[in-house]
Parts: sequence; C-alpha cells; structure tokens
Amino acid sequence: MELLIAHGRSGSGMSLGPNILPLFEQLGMLEDIYAISRPAHSIDMHVGDGTFVGGLDMSKHQEWTGYPTIIFHRPQLHSLMLSKLALKKIHYSKRVLSTGQNENGVLIRCQDGTTYEGDILVGADGAYSAVRQSLYEQLDKMGCLPQSDSQTMLVGHSCLVGTTNDLDEVQYPVVKGDTSHFAVLVADDLPHSVTLNTVPGNRICWAVRVMMDGQEKDTSFRNSEWGPESIESMVKQVSHHKIPFGGTLGDLIEATPKNLISRVFLEEKCFETWHHQRTVLLGDACHKMLPSGGQGATNAMQDAVVLANGIYDLQSTSLEDVEAALKDYRQQRYAHAKQQVDRSAGVGRVMHGRAWFARFVRNVILNWMPASLEKMRFSKAYAYRPQAVFLPLAENRGEFQVLPQRPSKREVKGQTDTSN
Repeated sequence: MELLIAHGRSGSGMSLGPNILPLFEQLGMLEDIYAISRPAHSIDMHVGDGTFVGGLDMSKHQEWTGYPTIIFHRPQLHSLMLSKLALKKIHYSKRVLSTGQNENGVLIRCQDGTTYEGDILVGADGAYSAVRQSLYEQLDKMGCLPQSDSQTMLVGHSCLVGTTNDLDEVQYPVVKGDTSHFAVLVADDLPHSVTLNTVPGNRICWAVRVMMDGQEKDTSFRNSEWGPESIESMVKQVSHHKIPFGGTLGDLIEATPKNLISRVFLEEKCFETWHHQRTVLLGDACHKMLPSGGQGATNAMQDAVVLANGIYDLQSTSLEDVEAALKDYRQQRYAHAKQQVDRSAGVGRVMHGRAWFARFVRNVILNWMPASLEKMRFSKAYAYRPQAVFLPLAENRGEFQVLPQRPSKREVKGQTDTSN
C-alpha cells in the first residue's frame, strides 16, 4: 500500500554502489540501472566562491569491487522498479490509521475505511512511519517500549532538493560525458551547503542543506514537508550562490519545474524496536540516517533482502515461526544499520561542517589521506553485500573479499536430509 495518489516524480540525485548492486544483478536489472545512471569517479569539494579545495578519488572502485558507484535521478529508479511489478498489487492513496495483531494474523485500517488482513505487516513507510507509531503505541501501553524509542528523532537540518530540465550543453558543458560530476560546495560564512550531481539527460540534481533554527526544530515532529511559501523563502536565501558548474544556484532552480522542488527534514535515529509479533519495520521506519553517507536507500534495500530471505525460509505462518524470523532479521541487520547511521552523521559533520576542526579533517581526507588507507577503509565499508538466497548468487568480482553469504535454511535442511 502506498500513501501517495500516484508514482511521484520529485526528488534529486541518488547513489548506489557495490554493497547493493549485486542484488540488482540477481534480479536481472543491473544493465537497466546502468542505463539510467552514470558512474561517479570523484567527489569534488569547493568553498563558497567555487574554488576547488580537494577531492575524493573513486575511479578505482569498480576495479576493487567489480561494481561502480553510480548516480541517477531518484524517480527513474522508482519507474524502473515499477515496470517490473504487477501494478494491480499496489494500492495508492492508502493512509494507515491503526494496526492490530494477534496470534492468528495482522489487521490494518486505512483512512478511506478499507481494512486489510495478512500474516505479516511490513512497515516500510518512512521516517514518520504510521505503522511504527501504531506499533509503539501498543507497546507503550503494554510497558514494553524502550525509553529511547519514545524520544523524537534528531533534526538539525532541512534540505531543498530538485532536478533540472534538459540543460544547454554550451552553457553547462559539465552535463556532457559518460561520468557523473559530483560536487559539494561549503561556504564557511553561511549555514548552507550545496550538493550537485550530473545525471543522464543533460540534467543536474541539486540539494541545499540548511541548518534549522530552534522554532523549526520544535515543529519538526508535526511535518514531513513544508508548503510552497516556506520553499520560496528558502529559495531566496540560496539563489545567489555561485556554483562550480557555472552560473548560480538560482539558475539551476529556475531550470527546475516548481512542482518538482521539495523541502524535507534531515533526521537521524536508529530505533531499538524493529518488530513485535507479526509487525516488522524496514528502512527509514527503523533507522533514519543522514544522506551524507549515501547509504539510506541501500540500507533499506539490504533490510528488504534479509527480511525476504527470512520469509522465504519460514516453515509456517504460525506466530512462533514468524516471531523467530523477524527476530533473526533484526539480529542480522541492526549492527550494520547502526554503524551506517553513525557513519553518515560523521560524514555529514566532515563534508558539510563549517567549524575549524571539520575544515581541518576535510582537508586531510581530501588531500593527504594515503591511497592505501582509503583502499582499506573502502574494502571494509563494502564487504557486506547481502543477496537473495532464493535466486542464483552474483559471483564476487574485483579484488576485495566479501563477507560470506548466509545460506538458506531450506538449502541447509535439504543437504542434511540428503546426507541422512
């Protein structure tokens, strides 16, 4: 079920890398996703006047891992994935009001009066998950909700995002070529930072990250987006910034359809409670991370494949078997997700921070870090690549070692039965 009335077109740039692309290879979608994306070979840092101050080399990533780090326009991935689904299975305009569960099944009630029953409810409905809120209300009444899960998410920044229309190659020669140009602009004297990515179709995805004031933080729990007036106010604050691709940020905003510009919160939190009985959370609903590390969507997909593996291995849909599968899912995923939440926060402080220490660390990483140390860091970051146990595994390519894939319990049981 989907809250929106139809497939959305808004959004900015998105990246995927070696820790999830093997899954797309399993699904037979790797070439499809390469067709809508470009590989990124570096992240270039610039100061307020557009001067280049250093870069992070990613040109060896495919050689090391067998897969590149790719950049694309987020809605194109949505369209690609929708093209592989039976659309009748997606129910739009469904706002979940409440959920209930017992030993025999789970029930959800929607705002339009419809109800649905099933064996397992997966709450993959974002940072302000209605499924999580309903589940936590139930657990709180039972006295089973950890105190940390009752606390609000940390919200320190908002983000204005959009993607331009087809741009003139003469005015913006950076849009040409087979690679994605990835630039970050940090102004020491302003509470703004800008991220720019070129994507296929001669377009530029842009995002402006802005520190929020106290009043906005206080109202953050009531909203997931702002209205047109707030967006226009933020546009006026940042339009004059010069950008390394030529012209100003305002020029890119002018080249972006107004209805496709969004302003959203940048929250962070890893919740402790991921499941109870027949209800389970996935992605931002249980671990919201800052976009700085580029791992939010990847971790949601990793959640999905590990959870799917557990459901595939279910012996039955009894409450006992379902609870065991959901517990195993959290045990496999929690440490990895928590690490990425913390890492994304750290990357955000370094890449977008304006304090002297952030500038110092940024300069060291971009200009003085030995290539061997960067290679070691990258090998650890991308060793974890869960795949679907019910599909042929994608073979390991590249130089780096990959953590072993846990086999299906069905496969293990079959081998045991055969040996007996």
